[in-house]
Amino acid sequence: MSVTPILLVGAGALGSSILKGFRRSGHISPSDVMILDLKPQGEAQSYGADGAQLNPTPEVWARAKTIIVAVKPQSWRDMAKMLAGKLDPEAVLISVMAGVRTKDLAEVFAPVKVARVMPTTGVATGKGVASIYAADASALEAARFVFEPIAATATLSDEGLIDAATAVSGSGPAYVYAFARSLEKAALSVNLTPADARTLARATLISAARLLDETGEEPDDLIRKVASPGGTTEAGLKVLCADGGLDDLIKATVEAAFKRSQELG
Repeated sequence: MSVTPILLVGAGALGSSILKGFRRSGHISPSDVMILDLKPQGEAQSYGADGAQLNPTPEVWARAKTIIVAVKPQSWRDMAKMLAGKLDPEAVLISVMAGVRTKDLAEVFAPVKVARVMPTTGVATGKGVASIYAADASALEAARFVFEPIAATATLSDEGLIDAATAVSGSGPAYVYAFARSLEKAALSVNLTPADARTLARATLISAARLLDETGEEPDDLIRKVASPGGTTEAGLKVLCADGGLDDLIKATVEAAFKRSQELG
């Protein structure tokens, strides 16, 4: 099946991250991209300079084989009024909007097939994370083709699991950034300079994540390699992993995000 040309609707933070991922992976060229955005900036403008069509006319939209919708969830029905009836009926629509169900999208855009993807902005680096759901096989194939080169993907068997995936991986980068911020603050409390605290905290997270990625080892195994019995790491872990500590906090964090995702739907 052909997935290009691609029409990207919305080139904000997530839409721009997807474009950056395409540029890095090379599997989608700028000449195969059309971009609809009220105020195209940054990556959208760069794509336009490299051959993408910025804000083409509705007659051109009908050429798109894949439509990626990356507008704010509360704006999607206004977007739908603009697009409905102007798309190729054989096209696939991929929504990256939180909380908007495929059933609602399918009702508006039928007979266009629909997939939902929840990607992280890390797709910009080619190392993002994306959860994919589609009831239709061709929609699922298109979503995989678009996102697998720029993200580790999980194909979900039930759309209801999108809320859980959003709470874990969709919101997860912010949890990691919050941990980095806390580690940097803690470094200041033991008298490291702000510059050294920043360098050590951030580089520690990056190097640990890389080792986790490249070795494929389980977190517990990697912990054991760092935490010698009676050593400094073990002393810190006893505080971090005590009752009410990290496990409980992360569980409560994910559950709160999961609940909110359900409310948005």
